[in-house]
Amino acid sequence: MRKRPLVTLDGNEAAAYVAHRLSDVIAIYPITPSSPMGEWADQWSAENRPNLWGTVPSVTEMQSEAGAAGAIHGALQTGALATTFTASQGLLLMIPNMYKIAGELTPTVFHVSARTLATHALSIFGDQSDVMSVRGTGFALLASGSVQEVLDNALIAHAATLEARVPFLHFFDGFRTSHEVMKIELLDDDDFRAMVDDRLVRAHRARAMNPERPVLRGTAQNPDVFFQAREAINPFYAACPDIVQTTMDRFARITGRAYHLFDYVGHPEAERVIVMMGSGAEAAHEAIDFLTARGERVGLVKIRLYRPFDGKRLVESLPKAVRTVAVLDRTKEPGSLGEPLYQDVLTALVEHAQTNGNRFDRLPRVIGGRYGLSSKEFTPAMVKGVLDEAATSNPKNHFSVGILDDVSHNSIAYDPTLHTESDDVVSAVFYGLGSDGTVGANKNSVKIIGEETESYTQGYFVYDSKKAGSVTVSHLRFGKRPIRSTYLVQQAHFVACHQPTFLDRLEMLDKVIRGGVFLLNTAEPADRVWSSLPREVQAQIVARELRFFVIDAYRVAKEAGMGGRINTIMQTCFFAISGVLPRDEAIEKIKGAIRKTYAAKGETVVAKNFAAVDQTLANLHEVRVPVSDVTGRSRPPTVSPEAPEFLRQVTARMIEGRGDELPVSAMPLDGTFSTATAQWEKRNIAQEVPVWDAETCIQCNKCVLVCPHAAIRAKAYPPDTLDAAPGTFKATAARGKEYVGLRYTLQVAPEDCTGCGLCVEICPAKNKRETRLKAINMAPQAPLREAERENYRFFLDLPELDRRTLKTGTVKGSQFLLPLFEYSGACAGCGETPYLKLMSQLFGDRAVIANATGCSSIYGGNLPTTPWTVNAQGQGPTWSNSLFEDAAEFGLGFRLAIDKQAEFARELLTRMRETIGDALVDAMLSADQSGDAGIMVQRERVAELKGRLAQLNTAEAMNLAAVADSLIGRSVWIVGGDGWAYDIGYGGLDHVLASGHNVNILVLDTEVYSNTGGQMSKATPCGAVAKFATAGKPSQKKDLGQMAMAYGNVYVASVAMGANDNHTVQTFVEAESFPGPSLILAYSHCIAHGINMRAGMKQQAAAVDCGHWLLYRFDPRRTATGLNPLQLDSHEPHLPLKAYMSSENRYQMLMQSDPKRAGDLMARTQDAIRERFREYARRAKTDGDGKAPAATPSTPPTHAVASAS
Repeated sequence: MRKRPLVTLDGNEAAAYVAHRLSDVIAIYPITPSSPMGEWADQWSAENRPNLWGTVPSVTEMQSEAGAAGAIHGALQTGALATTFTASQGLLLMIPNMYKIAGELTPTVFHVSARTLATHALSIFGDQSDVMSVRGTGFALLASGSVQEVLDNALIAHAATLEARVPFLHFFDGFRTSHEVMKIELLDDDDFRAMVDDRLVRAHRARAMNPERPVLRGTAQNPDVFFQAREAINPFYAACPDIVQTTMDRFARITGRAYHLFDYVGHPEAERVIVMMGSGAEAAHEAIDFLTARGERVGLVKIRLYRPFDGKRLVESLPKAVRTVAVLDRTKEPGSLGEPLYQDVLTALVEHAQTNGNRFDRLPRVIGGRYGLSSKEFTPAMVKGVLDEAATSNPKNHFSVGILDDVSHNSIAYDPTLHTESDDVVSAVFYGLGSDGTVGANKNSVKIIGEETESYTQGYFVYDSKKAGSVTVSHLRFGKRPIRSTYLVQQAHFVACHQPTFLDRLEMLDKVIRGGVFLLNTAEPADRVWSSLPREVQAQIVARELRFFVIDAYRVAKEAGMGGRINTIMQTCFFAISGVLPRDEAIEKIKGAIRKTYAAKGETVVAKNFAAVDQTLANLHEVRVPVSDVTGRSRPPTVSPEAPEFLRQVTARMIEGRGDELPVSAMPLDGTFSTATAQWEKRNIAQEVPVWDAETCIQCNKCVLVCPHAAIRAKAYPPDTLDAAPGTFKATAARGKEYVGLRYTLQVAPEDCTGCGLCVEICPAKNKRETRLKAINMAPQAPLREAERENYRFFLDLPELDRRTLKTGTVKGSQFLLPLFEYSGACAGCGETPYLKLMSQLFGDRAVIANATGCSSIYGGNLPTTPWTVNAQGQGPTWSNSLFEDAAEFGLGFRLAIDKQAEFARELLTRMRETIGDALVDAMLSADQSGDAGIMVQRERVAELKGRLAQLNTAEAMNLAAVADSLIGRSVWIVGGDGWAYDIGYGGLDHVLASGHNVNILVLDTEVYSNTGGQMSKATPCGAVAKFATAGKPSQKKDLGQMAMAYGNVYVASVAMGANDNHTVQTFVEAESFPGPSLILAYSHCIAHGINMRAGMKQQAAAVDCGHWLLYRFDPRRTATGLNPLQLDSHEPHLPLKAYMSSENRYQMLMQSDPKRAGDLMARTQDAIRERFREYARRAKTDGDGKAPAATPSTPPTHAVASAS
């Protein structure tokens, strides 16, 4: 065999590599974890990389997965070689077109990173439930279990579909394979040409719809012929398995890698055999090798082609001696007789017996079970557990493995201490913080070692679905043989902790081997670090005889100008300590990887990373371990002893990373969880926190408004409540006539703050003695933590002002309101969450929220905790997420139900007037609930009503009691990002706006699909680089507001908190008060913009100053008084667009890669901005002078434009 290049890549890139080379048309839409396939395809086409036939594939992003499937269907019908990529709910949206594509015998390949379907909860992680949902479409289903298999089977699928005329779905496990980085042998064009028959390509093109030889397809058929026509496809499906095997055989001759529809490994006379497919088969393969080497008669059948299912070949793959077959499904089908693969295997064996098959002297017993749902770990120990169960006289059927099911009692026990990894494999585990660069640096390490040495490599990265700031765990392996260990590292030689606060809540040394290495990033000097460690960590270091190294990576990063990104520093430490490469060579390779990774972001970024590498070794120290000194402090409890029991017993274990240990009985039955839980999860991730200077402060409360995590708060309160204040608690006289005689405090929550600095940047007050300082200034968190923790605890117990007395339509007044959205898992400096916090302050006690899937649903509703909370009376937002595409309809359903139940309650009140009493009934039916005061009074009336109804034992009384709460005004909010509102959910949003129903729609517009990694949406500005828009978006941003205003009866507003905060607050109040649909478009700066997030509010201001983002309100109520409903609240643009664009990397990237295109798009956008402003000003004109109405405030603010990071 000829030598091919060895490369290091992940499963998504492997699939995309083949698909791009063998396609003309690619239609894409982002969904985790398949999005990188589309990103690669878009990037390669933007770089003008041709396909196998010398033309650059057309890559088009659609508005949804349904749209992508429709586009692919059309492309196939007109003769293109077409492909797409998807997962999970996206695959479900493709199902209607998949039936059509298969029914029309159209060759194509859909590449799917298989992912969990949303049921009681959403999960972005991997299993095969989505793939199992398309079994009936007629697509062939081809499974891959490793990155090498993904590459190989992608080519096999593209070749086989052309001959079979059966469309293929090529799938591999989401994350475990899609994101696993491995060293593999790359295929080249010679391989592609040897596999793909051009005659079949031409035959496909000849079947295209063509006016030169017109045909009719997609007919409507009647009962007389439909059945017969449906059966006509049978020969194609009968031939498909043979075609696939022939294609696999041809591939084997070309590459030397042999695949079969069913591959058996294990003892030739195995009595117990596991049947499964996907990445779990690799772990099972490792276990089988381990067990057979120790004399056990066990085996494994790996399924490659799952549909069409060739039962005859399956039976032939089983050893004749088999007595028990254990079938493992990575899905759950409630109510079925068994999961799909189990039923197929059982049917194949029974049919073999019924047709006088004689392969076995007796029919093997078949048992089935479930494993690995939502990327649950599946290890060789579990494989042995299944095989041990199969050896019993009465093995469990329909079992589960990998969890403790103490409800149905059908889980299988196993020995978790069993380890099967080869002794020559070196393993490393890195605990990092989301967005600190740890994962990216470790991917580079895997590539460096894989491509610069003879070693095989594997990298797998565990992150929850929270945003930047969550824990990331990188699992790396290096060895001299191919690595099959598709599970997390269990015996690490090297462990690195990039955040010292992790030591207080995460167990990270339990899997390090004796004599291993522990590297800690800490600000503590090497000679004092030992005493700072928790006693439990000290004991493990001593007991395991670990070498212990420390570095103050944040200090090195800061001195190198890299802010909080410590990735290259910790990577350099790893190479320096581990010795996997000579030190000088490793540093040279690290710098090469840095240049390759960050070149597009500019030479400055590259130079900063180089400086960090150069400064690392001088700051790396080995600590002498005092073996007799284990006297450190004990770890604090994960959550406070004051927390509710469920949080102490269940949530705490999830926070500790021990959720896998929880039994089934600990889980809520229907996915319902309590709110008000984020307050108990103290993440402690800020390096610095704001410190209040009471003397300088002007008490504007702007810092409170912009805080993304509600971690800085203001209160005004009576002086006598300070009697028990801690000694370091700060207070000053409250300013303003409404607050005469009160004291004022601005307080930070040190353990909840993320250190973003937005509060400092927005602060308008200057210290007159030292002008570099403001009324709040950042200071190191660690020395302040204990005192400020007690201060914050005291602060929370101070009384709240009566909200009925506050001017809630102002920044200052609104920010005395208790936030009912706090301490979320959003990125530090997030531009979305301040709007949600404001909404929760103004209306949270009566809010019902329908949240589209996206960033806001993840930081809002992702376990273990939620930021949505309650007030002292236990009232607060009630929240739910349905899907990505249907949030508007979902929220409208809330409104319909609430209105109907309120109508029913009013009917019952009227019927029961004599029993309840005229006064109470009249008061409830005529209640004015347009403000806080009216709602509070109505709540009191409802409580009185319930008391009276409790005394009545009648059906009507009980019916009224059941719906009585609906008599209290409800504020329905539909929340989502621009990907939802502008793209996938636009049809539903438009319908809800047209319905006239009283719902409030809040669009958090980051101008990209933030949650899936920053892909282009219709909200993306012209000229911006985004994923799926590598060459810069060529079209202008969709004007969603203008489209909504066309209805005439919708309140529409566009806000940017950083440009005009009072306008934002006023808009929220107006929108909620509007008795019909309202739409607020909220500009939200985002980490995907390539900015210094600390300057996020300044970027918002700059977007308004240059005219990119307009501030306006369209209020139909104004027409009743003869006023123009449209108020343009922006001044004429006075900042050049170039000044704004040059401050964000999303624009700079195009300026660097293609200056001419960037200049052309910028000029086009500048013209569009001028025209758009003129059009809005014309429409907002209220007199004959041609001027737009004055904005609030009346003079335009002057804003500095922040530089991009």
